[in-house]
Amino acid sequence: MKTNNAITCPNCGENIDVNDVLYHQLEGQLQKEFQNKLNEERSKLKEQKDSISIQREQLEKEQESFDEKIRSGVKSRLEVERIELKKKLKAELTEEQAGYVKELQEELDEKSTKLKELHKAQAEIERLKREKSEAEDKANLAAEIRLSEKLKSEKERIEKQEADKNELRLKEKQKVIDDLQTQLKDAEQKARQGSMQLQGEVQELAIEEWLGQNFPQDEIEEINKGIRGGDCLQRVGANMGEELGAIYYESKRAKDFQVKWIEKFKKDMKDKGAQIGVLVSESRPKGWDRMGQIDGIWICTFEEFKALCFVVRETVVKVNRALISQENKGDKMVLLYNYLTGDEFRMTVQGIIDAFIKMKSGLASERRAMERIWKEREKQLETVILNTSGMVGSLHGIAGADVIKLKGLELGE
Repeated sequence: MKTNNAITCPNCGENIDVNDVLYHQLEGQLQKEFQNKLNEERSKLKEQKDSISIQREQLEKEQESFDEKIRSGVKSRLEVERIELKKKLKAELTEEQAGYVKELQEELDEKSTKLKELHKAQAEIERLKREKSEAEDKANLAAEIRLSEKLKSEKERIEKQEADKNELRLKEKQKVIDDLQTQLKDAEQKARQGSMQLQGEVQELAIEEWLGQNFPQDEIEEINKGIRGGDCLQRVGANMGEELGAIYYESKRAKDFQVKWIEKFKKDMKDKGAQIGVLVSESRPKGWDRMGQIDGIWICTFEEFKALCFVVRETVVKVNRALISQENKGDKMVLLYNYLTGDEFRMTVQGIIDAFIKMKSGLASERRAMERIWKEREKQLETVILNTSGMVGSLHGIAGADVIKLKGLELGE
């Protein structure tokens, strides 16, 4: 385990590493001692240089003296002495300087050795710091790994307990889901079986409702289920006390149109005494793109029925009145029947129906456009009211009760 060499400053509270402080103090002390020693040696060298300069001046003076003596007759002996003295002095100076230089070099080597040891100590301190940091990182990592493993183990234990507790609940829920799926399949099967019948009944009710709303003076007779025949019989003028004729309606919502419906429908018309028959079918005969007639029976969609019912009813009224006012009713009936089942009447009725559908489509477009305009204006009004409420609320927050209250922006009693 690594020793913590950090201390805390009592003034600022900062952590201080003792190794760094000792290193800097030792380095500063060695540098100071080395600088002082170097200054002393430089002073000694300067003194020696000054001394040598003085000796050199003395030698030069002696040289001049010797020269004078030489000029006076003792030149040769003095010259020899001068040369020997010069050599001797030079040797002594050289030896003395070499000693000083050697001492300085030894001191420099000693200082260099100490400096190297200091750098080595600094490097060791840095290495110890790195080892300490790595050891702390390893310890933290090991602690995190142990904690993660402990958490994982605890999580697995809790999940196992929860799984054991929820196993029966899951089985119960699965049983409920299976039962619901079985019930849903049964309901879907029943819905598929009754969908065609339900769709037909919905259209039958729509036909009866439309006729009842638009022709209150007529009697709309519903054909009960299970009784042979169509779906609805319109007795024209029956509620006014005078029946002018009857129109027979039958609803079909099959995927494909069946021609065999026509013969059965004609027999049912004859049994009910109806003059005109209308077969309202969601599907059309092959090659048809609009309503038409087959053997005197009108074939149309529900939308086309909404216009066709007005035309065929008006035809029944006019034919009845014409027959009453004319003699030879039998001949007139034949002519009328031929007219009603002919192309001229069919084209006339088709033109009326087309115009009706166009007018209805245009009316729907206008209604949609007006509804869009009304919605836009409604949104604009809501924006105005909202902004006004926000402004009044801001004024209330600033001025308090002094602001005039506006009716419509206040809560009710």
